[in-house]
Amino acid sequence: MPTNLNELYPKLINLLLDTVFVVDSDNTIVYVSDGCEQLLGYRADELIGTTIMNYVHPEDLAATRSSIVRVMNGRPHVDFRNRYIRKDGRIVYILWSARWSAEDGVRIGVARDVTLLEQAESKLHYLAHHDPLTGLTNRALFNERLDLALRSARRHKNRLALLFIDINDFKHINDQHGHVMGDRVLCAIAKRLETLVRETDTVARIGGDEFTVLLTDLQSDHAVDHKVAQIMAMMAEPLSDDFNGLQLPSCSIGVACYPDDGDSADALISYADSTMYQSKHSHRAMRR
Repeated sequence: MPTNLNELYPKLINLLLDTVFVVDSDNTIVYVSDGCEQLLGYRADELIGTTIMNYVHPEDLAATRSSIVRVMNGRPHVDFRNRYIRKDGRIVYILWSARWSAEDGVRIGVARDVTLLEQAESKLHYLAHHDPLTGLTNRALFNERLDLALRSARRHKNRLALLFIDINDFKHINDQHGHVMGDRVLCAIAKRLETLVRETDTVARIGGDEFTVLLTDLQSDHAVDHKVAQIMAMMAEPLSDDFNGLQLPSCSIGVACYPDDGDSADALISYADSTMYQSKHSHRAMRR
């Protein structure tokens, strides 16, 4: 049994894969374990005596200050995440467990690198909310944004519009040119649609060859007609040379406006879907 535990404890702490920080009430680092070099790229002697906030990502400063106040008020924070900037300039995501030691006048924190976990979670979140082929918003996220847009429109008495877009005769492209070419055409359409909307609007692929566009905070009665005309003109533009002369098909567009055509998401979706199929039926009738 060791006779001097005071000499043993630092050795044990320095064996931890996580990093131990001790910070005083002025946010000055007074102790840090050897794990800091793996975590932040700095040796312990480079960090001691400096202000810990110097290394926090600027966008996380406010949240970090709030966590510090919480801890110093006697409420341990065992699941706080923020970003730090390493010595080499890279960003590291850190999970903290921290408490205030009133008798010592210091904040004790254990930091764990969760960068890979954060990246994995971000990727899963993206896949859950975006179409894997085009990268557009998928049906689930589109419905969420529609609900939020409707709440805002009701609160501020604004207008919004929902467009349903169906590519006419798209099956012909798949049948004649193959599904790989069909996928390339869908991606080209998706990119073109994104160039036609503002950052506050949303373009989504909701399945197959069907797209939706959410136009928010409409400033004029003609804005929707103008957008529909833009989409029609975009579909008439030729594809690039690497599509081997393939022409984009036309599209059928259904429109629903809030509050004229419905005051709920379900009502607007139903109305836009109905008018889109009317447009598609007219297209088929003209081809006969």
